[in-house]
Amino acid sequence: MQRKIIHIDADCFYAAVEVRDNPALQNKAVAVGGDPGRRGVISTCNYAARAFGVHSAMATKTALRLCPHLTLLPHRFDVYRQASLQMRQVFAKFTDLIEPLSLDEAFLDVSQCDQYQGSATRIAQAIRAEIQREVGITVSAGVAPNKFLAKVASDWRKPDGLFVIRPDQIDQFVVQLPVKRIFGVGKVTAAKMLSLGVETCADLQQWSELELTVQFGSFGSRLYQLARGIDNRLVSSERVRKSLSVENTYATDLKSFLQCRAQLPSLVEDLLGRLAKLDQAYVPVKCLVKVKFADFTSTTLERTGLAPNLETYAALLKEALERKSLPIRLLGVGVRFNEMDSELAHQLDLFESNI
Repeated sequence: MQRKIIHIDADCFYAAVEVRDNPALQNKAVAVGGDPGRRGVISTCNYAARAFGVHSAMATKTALRLCPHLTLLPHRFDVYRQASLQMRQVFAKFTDLIEPLSLDEAFLDVSQCDQYQGSATRIAQAIRAEIQREVGITVSAGVAPNKFLAKVASDWRKPDGLFVIRPDQIDQFVVQLPVKRIFGVGKVTAAKMLSLGVETCADLQQWSELELTVQFGSFGSRLYQLARGIDNRLVSSERVRKSLSVENTYATDLKSFLQCRAQLPSLVEDLLGRLAKLDQAYVPVKCLVKVKFADFTSTTLERTGLAPNLETYAALLKEALERKSLPIRLLGVGVRFNEMDSELAHQLDLFESNI
């Protein structure tokens, strides 16, 4: 049976909730984030702010420099969690197979839903309309036969959009899809692909799985599948996140601590931006760095009792690099969370899950 997957993604979630609760902010540049005096970062901003170059994971200080009239608001996680719960209650009217990725987005498997004659497109339309009516915010939706394509589709017509990829459209759609749209392909990987003459999935399809593995490690096999629109992951509603990390593979190997240290700010900003979207019950208890050397061996260094900030990761990185004197092809930073009892894990399932 062909699966029918919907990916729902709230538009500028935190900022949208703030504007909903204070209509005077309508049409103004709004962002939710941390204190600029304490190295805070932007969690979410609306499209009026994005017009000035502001984006999530950006340092708040930088955002205020780009947009001096930016309305900067502190987080109200209780309010965001309530809005997320309301969204989840709407989802549950159509399916039990719900996999939240964060407070503001989720996968839904509606393959067995018989409402609207089983039309995933009409179900997505109904969900979007009900969320706008009940929650007071807009969401974008993607409909496709698998999770990868559904997530791509939900971003295709943002904000407040709906995009559908039917099974018979997959081949035509993916050949024109830019590789930077693939989840896991960051700026550095995209730049490496460009240097190899790869800009679209059609270009990727010219490479064998072995060739991609040589160039991109274990991610190469995944790229081989995604470039053909293949994604067999099931929608799961029973996962609780144990860790969070970000990493980059570099087109040119890094050859010194100073070169590696220069890459940390962007990695840490990305990590902190993602941390800000998680439920507050996720408490980091360990900080970690990951290093992959030119010979493809890896090392991970973890420490408890440290704050996830630039100084922490610089110190961990320096220690990790002392383990082997080789150029570095990959760097990663992350955190591990506290152990959760089963009751708390069940409660978190309303809001959070790992992809």
